[in-house]
Amino acid sequence: MFRLNRFAIAFATVAVVLSAPGAHAQKRVVNYANDDAAFLALRDASRSGDAAKAEELAARLSGYSIPSYVDYYRLKARFLATPEQEIRDYLNRYAGTAIADRLRNDWLLELGRSRNWALFDEQYPQFELNDDTQVKCYALMSRALRGKSVAEEARGVLVSPNNYGEACPALISTLVGNGQFSAGDVWMQIRMAADSGSVSTIRRLVGLTDASESTLMQAIEKPAAVVARGAGSGRAARETFLVALGRLAKANPSQAVSALLESDDKLSKPELAIAWSQIALQSSLKLAPDAPVYWHRTAGAPLSPEGHHWKVRAALRAGDWKLVRSAIEAMPTYVKNDPTWVYWLGRAYKAEGKQDDATAQFLTIVSQTNFYGQLAMEELGQKIIAPARPQPVTPEEIAPMAENQGFRDAFKLIDLNMRFEGYREWNWQLRRMNERQLLAAAEYARQKSALDRMVNTSDRTKVEVDFTQRFPSPFRDVMQTATQNLGLDMAWVYGLIRQESRFILNARSHVGASGLMQLMPATAKWVARKIGMNNFTQAEVNDINTNILLGTNYLNMVLGELDGSQAMATAAYNAGPGRPRAWRSTLPSTVEGAVFAESIPFSETRDYVKKVLSNATYYAALFEGKPQSLKARLGMVGPKEFVPSELP
Repeated sequence: MFRLNRFAIAFATVAVVLSAPGAHAQKRVVNYANDDAAFLALRDASRSGDAAKAEELAARLSGYSIPSYVDYYRLKARFLATPEQEIRDYLNRYAGTAIADRLRNDWLLELGRSRNWALFDEQYPQFELNDDTQVKCYALMSRALRGKSVAEEARGVLVSPNNYGEACPALISTLVGNGQFSAGDVWMQIRMAADSGSVSTIRRLVGLTDASESTLMQAIEKPAAVVARGAGSGRAARETFLVALGRLAKANPSQAVSALLESDDKLSKPELAIAWSQIALQSSLKLAPDAPVYWHRTAGAPLSPEGHHWKVRAALRAGDWKLVRSAIEAMPTYVKNDPTWVYWLGRAYKAEGKQDDATAQFLTIVSQTNFYGQLAMEELGQKIIAPARPQPVTPEEIAPMAENQGFRDAFKLIDLNMRFEGYREWNWQLRRMNERQLLAAAEYARQKSALDRMVNTSDRTKVEVDFTQRFPSPFRDVMQTATQNLGLDMAWVYGLIRQESRFILNARSHVGASGLMQLMPATAKWVARKIGMNNFTQAEVNDINTNILLGTNYLNMVLGELDGSQAMATAAYNAGPGRPRAWRSTLPSTVEGAVFAESIPFSETRDYVKKVLSNATYYAALFEGKPQSLKARLGMVGPKEFVPSELP
């Protein structure tokens, strides 16, 4: 026996076979359970390019509650064959909507691909979100073809080769052709693509160099063999050697160092700096103690954003404040303006006795309600508090939110489990709201039990800040019982849930974690057995009481195994308990919890730890009604020999 959830029921269909005497074929007619099922089938038909089926389903849905999406999926199913006027008609009919902006995004990609610059340049200024890397590359390409200087702007866009598609290599080719990009720029992009494993980007760029594709692919796939042949002569050979060196360092930094020392006399000084940067980056990602030594040999080397970041992180772990300062000061503006590097530059100035310069840095971010804004506040001698609640929104302010068609569409899409589309619709409505309207929209979301939308919306205010919206604490009675029985910090648990699930009760991650505390099936089963829940079944994991009971017990077990460090235990909850042990074991000396968090080599876990502990500090300020210290919560993390854990 099994139970169908409501989405499975919606998809349930009945096939009826119609036949007539002498018929040579049978026609299968599908009766969908309801219009929602037909709509989801329309979406799938559109994605697969089945124009006939999409047309048939769209006709059936002529009275559906979100007609803009019906028309979008009908059009998208045959997009490449759609006449220009039909696209224009759609954009005019649904002007000002999120889905129209989505269609314009689709159209701009096709206009760029076909090099229809006249239409592209007409439509691009109307693309409001402008959040597509490939569209940005096409826009820069169009400007470059009109003789505009876009090289610096392009370098700020060309930072993530896995998102380049066809557009960004085409932009690079254009900039090389008109002299705005040098051979060095191209090889920089190839090295970045090699670091991220974007082979398709490398294949698109190799034609801009003197290297052969086969040789460059060998550098990617069999770097040891290429490195063993030495640097060679000619730029293409030496650049290929540098690419291979970086790939070899990813697997074995020590072997890469040995190979470089054997070939360093064949490389120019700039090439040698690049070579050391290749090794330094991979050594940093492995948290190798020698990484700062290698970074000191990279003066003048062009670095990727990731390279800039890890040069600072390696210096932080080593306590080398001079290198921290010089590395941040050398960053491009679009990198160094991030609050992360503003804060650490301030700390570097402070370490060098430049208190005025340090204070100036901290003051630029102290108003930000995030991890580094909080730390900057403490550097200025203040503690973290929950601000006074603004005047509550009135029913009259909330009423327009309930009438907002975009919000209705968002909830409809979310109810269909189309969360990405639903969130886009919701956020689209927020983009021009003032602070009172944002608070009203957040309160409307609370009334609809959509706490994730409430948090997301309230987070956008700058002056009127309502922490009861930003940091909700539902199921307080269940949570108090669970945490008090374990002696666990309730503020920390809520901070973790806020980041894990945003209080979506049936949240399920792409790897299968479930519920408020996002428990993996194996972990839930293991914890249940450990605490004596002998009759536990996976069907119970989304039950509020069970999810919180299992999640808090697991968090408490992790905390106990990691010496009571919330920074390490938070990392363990996200990445598994073995990894923080390994990261700690490589520390050259005891470091601040903030340094440990910033130098976590997994980007997801690094972001997770910072957000969870920032959240927890605000929750504590709310619960206790007194100033809090994020620094104290982070504590210190010292080196300790790696010991495997029995925890899953």
